[in-house]
Amino acid sequence: MEIFNVLNELEELVENSMKVPLTKRVMLDEDRLLDYLDRIRTTLPEEIRQAKWVIQEREKVISETKKEAGKIMEDAQKQLERRAEESEIVRQARLIAEDIVEKAEAVAREIKQGAREYADEILMELEKNLGKIISEIQEGRSELQGLK
Repeated sequence: MEIFNVLNELEELVENSMKVPLTKRVMLDEDRLLDYLDRIRTTLPEEIRQAKWVIQEREKVISETKKEAGKIMEDAQKQLERRAEESEIVRQARLIAEDIVEKAEAVAREIKQGAREYADEILMELEKNLGKIISEIQEGRSELQGLK
């Protein structure tokens, strides 16, 4: 940086200048001192402009980074919520499926019981009918035997 070079030269001027005896004062070459001050004035605005630019760029990078971080956090939050919803949906679907299976098994038991009762009624009717038929057969045989 140019400004530091000028300041170093100014410092050398002070160190190498003649000293006033019995004081801490020095005698400086006025033209050289004014020349250094002019060089500082011309260099300083450029240095300040560059420093301002660096600060603006830094602020811009920080702002963009904050926006990106916010977006990442928002996306992560949405994904977390979606997973939570999916998890809740899966849990509810399992509960519904378990309920459906339970009801289907109950209906199947009722159907089996109804089928058993129906079969038992049919067999009982058949047994009554067979009993009547056997009774008629026995009567018929008895008559036949009585005719002999």
